[in-house]
Order: sequence, then structure tokens, then C-alpha cells
Amino acid sequence: MSSCLRGVYLFSCLGVCAAGCAPKLMKLPAPGGAPAADARDALMQATDACRSVNTLSAEIGVSGSVGGQRLRGRLLVGVAAPASARIEAIAPFGQPVFIFVARGGDATLLLPRDDRVLEHGKPEAVLAAVTGLPLDAADLRRALTGCVALPQAAEGRTAGDDWRAVTVDRSTVYLHRDAASQPWRLVAIEHKPADAGEWRAEYRDHQNGQPRSVRLVSRDGRRFDLRLALSQVDVNTSLGAEVFRVEIPPRAVPISLRELEDAGPLRAASERSGAKAPR
Repeated sequence: MSSCLRGVYLFSCLGVCAAGCAPKLMKLPAPGGAPAADARDALMQATDACRSVNTLSAEIGVSGSVGGQRLRGRLLVGVAAPASARIEAIAPFGQPVFIFVARGGDATLLLPRDDRVLEHGKPEAVLAAVTGLPLDAADLRRALTGCVALPQAAEGRTAGDDWRAVTVDRSTVYLHRDAASQPWRLVAIEHKPADAGEWRAEYRDHQNGQPRSVRLVSRDGRRFDLRLALSQVDVNTSLGAEVFRVEIPPRAVPISLRELEDAGPLRAASERSGAKAPR
């Protein structure tokens, strides 16, 4: 791979090592119980806080694995409704490894260390090439806040008194409460998109109804298994349009989505560390 891609990814500036045993996934009940008459009310309660989030900014510690290799890093993230996002991958020193911005269906990825830029890409395709996650800007906001759109009608099943499994579009949303007197919380979503592999989101350590620990994992656990620790979280503060723009240096050379996809999010890292990335 050409040297221009060696600094593309967050992981190329950070330690990468052989994959070990990942923490166990949350044990979810089988959604085969009786119909839940309170499914929509429970879902409404569980998503009340996140549905009021118009903007969110946070520092996010990332750990886990992509492509079977472990990684660790740090991101600065800002998202805004309906579909704007900014991600800066912070290196231990110097310029960011990459800056990703998206508004609506248009995304830009700048690689400041290499003077390379991808413009006018599809956000979900660019983000998948960089991180393994097939999310657009709106999806990213929901993934970070543990939220789903509230349907007019919700089909749900019980799993004891303190679990509900609710179907929303092509996803199964798991709600839990510690006791009958406690509020419902959204703790997991199993996503089954029509055009991509299945994956799960898990949510823990809620503060003011919103999670501070998020896990995003593909069904096989190998494509991606990322654990996100949110800190310095600001909700509904002003994020101007300039946040979701990036100034492109005149000397920046275009890079194609195919080049990013061919590199793979860990190949640059493994070349720098001297290990082979899985193919």
C-alpha cells in the first residue's frame, strides 16, 4: 500500500495487537413471550430523554477490534439533527489522523497528515470505510444516544415483568427496568438491515436517561466490535454550520472511496506495527 494511506486511520497511530477474548455480550431474553400491551408506552418512556437530543458533542474513548485485531483510540464527535456529524480522530501528537464531516447525504473525509481528501461521498459508505460502521449521520446520532424513532404502533413481547422486546422497522429493541417502580431503559438494539450485515448496539451506564457506555458489534464479532466510552458530554448546545464543514488545503490530493476500501481500516495499522492484517 502506498505511503499516502499509512496515516489514514485512527488505528494507524495507536497500538494494535492480536485479538483476545472480548467481554461477553449482554444476555438478552428470547423475544417469544406474550404480547406486550404496554410496548409503545414503555418505548416512549425509554426514549423520552434521547428524543429531545438535537445536538450532542463528546470525547469518546474507543476500544475493541476491527477485522479481528484489537485497537484503542480517542475521538472528538459532534452530531446534530436531522443528519449532521463531525468526527476527529485524535493522534497522540500533531494533527488529527482524519476529519470526517457529513451533512445530509454528503460527506467529506480529510486526511490532514497526508494532504488527501474525499469529497461528496455517501456518509454511510465513507464511515464504513474508515471505521467499519455502516452508519450515516442520523444513524450515528441515534447510535450514540441509544435512540429509535417512536412508531405510531409498536409490537412488543414480554420476557418477564422487567423486559420488553419491541419491533421497530427491521430492528428488535430491548427495554429493561430494574423493578416495577423504576423507569424503562433502552439497553440493546439488534439491527437487521436489508442491505448490510446484522449488528447489535448495547447501552450501559445511563446518566439522565442517556448512556455513557456504548458497544457496537457485528453479528460475527469479527467485522467490528467497538466499545465507546463517552465523556465531556454536552447536549443541546449550539453547534453552528461551521462545525460540519472542513477547510480543504489547496494542495490536498483527491482520494477515492475504493482506495479507502481497498486499504481496509487495519491494514495501515498493521503495516506500521509490523503485523499482518487479516484479509
